[in-house]
Amino acid sequence: MSLEGAIAVHRFGLGARPGEIAAASQGPKAWLLAQIEAPAEQPTPVVAASSLQSGSALVVDILAFRDKEKALNQARKAGMPMEEEGKALYKSRYDMVVNEMAARFALGFKTTRPFAERLVWFWTNHFGVSTANPRCGTFVGAFEREVIRPNIGGTFETMVQAAVRHPAMQLYLDNVDSIGPNSQAGLRSKKGLNENLGRELMELFTLGVDGGYTQTDVIAMAKLLTGFGLDNNTSGPMSADGYRYYPQRHEPGEIVLRGKSYPSGEAGTRAAITDLAHDKATAHHIAVKFATAFLADAPSPATVKRLEEVFNQSGGDLKALAAALLEDPHAFAPKLTKVRSPVELVTATYRLLDLPKDNGKPEAVVNQIRGAMGVSRMLGEFPMAAPSPKGWPLESEAWSGPDAVLTRIEWARQVSQRIPPTLDVVGLAANGLGALMSEPTSTAIAHASSKSEAVALLLSSPEFQRR
Repeated sequence: MSLEGAIAVHRFGLGARPGEIAAASQGPKAWLLAQIEAPAEQPTPVVAASSLQSGSALVVDILAFRDKEKALNQARKAGMPMEEEGKALYKSRYDMVVNEMAARFALGFKTTRPFAERLVWFWTNHFGVSTANPRCGTFVGAFEREVIRPNIGGTFETMVQAAVRHPAMQLYLDNVDSIGPNSQAGLRSKKGLNENLGRELMELFTLGVDGGYTQTDVIAMAKLLTGFGLDNNTSGPMSADGYRYYPQRHEPGEIVLRGKSYPSGEAGTRAAITDLAHDKATAHHIAVKFATAFLADAPSPATVKRLEEVFNQSGGDLKALAAALLEDPHAFAPKLTKVRSPVELVTATYRLLDLPKDNGKPEAVVNQIRGAMGVSRMLGEFPMAAPSPKGWPLESEAWSGPDAVLTRIEWARQVSQRIPPTLDVVGLAANGLGALMSEPTSTAIAHASSKSEAVALLLSSPEFQRR
């Protein structure tokens, strides 16, 4: 097993499953690139009788939920005891989100295409929809499944266009409430713009905070995005993704964004988004984030420039961007500098120990997955639940404070106490870390007083905590 094979598995993957470093060592870059030749895998339900619904189905569901909630409130006002009905209604929403996340965690634990999955995680975090806004809670899984997973090897333009129109984004950043002040609906209702999506589209998703736009441009982008919303047409055929354009809400007339005029209507808005996707400032912003996520908290200017050039020259081809990342001189540097985030750490641990296991009890798998979800929350991170549209931090300092380190060590100790007595810990460490394992870690594991202590030392080691 080669050092480059171990780095491929840990730095660009999700941590080693049994035999994975040996497989990657046959040709590390080829092993990684083969994983992104097709769209990313889709998660499948792990909870019995649950399903992962499409964005359009969830639009129908949320409309029905609102009707039920309204009826529930009316009954309460009439003095009817509705406590149990209320609990059941809101628990159904909670269960939908839990089931989505359980399927997502389960895929990370077992996937044979970990680089593709890491790219999914990066792009989902980049576009930042979050259950922190409960309006979009049931939609976040569909967002990742419909916007991100099919497009990790496509173009950035395709991904950003899909992200902006998806119901999850429309609800998360309140664009469903945004109405052109001079539109038919605006003149009638006296309601106006919501700037959230217009601002974040430029500040976070495309140009970056220093990308060359003003507050006037934020207002212009917000006007362009009016009319984008959820397909509430329950009486007829719905759109496949739950999106619908409402011309009566769209701000009329030409709109000037960053010095360029765009015609009124959906086509003009899509043209503006296309221009943002291909802007040189966007290329720089994406290059910095991409390098920071995978290579270093402060990536070298040469690395950023190289990725930026590939993004520009390829028209935002995301497969080309990923390939360029692997060709960077720093890509397979032996020093591990990036601290694993909580979700990455939990996933790497489950992959190392080949979890979850059913142990003859089907419910054991679900319980172990839910346990992993709880640990991730305890350690400070949960997928698609960041407190702001910025997403979860990419820098190691967010996960390496003294309290965080102690919590990780304590969790490693708890995991180690549940290992089977027949486990070959020395072999586990050798196959799980390969050439990344340092002599001090190897020695400590070999001389541990018990197998549980040896596993705790392995999980707490610098080379397992970092990638």
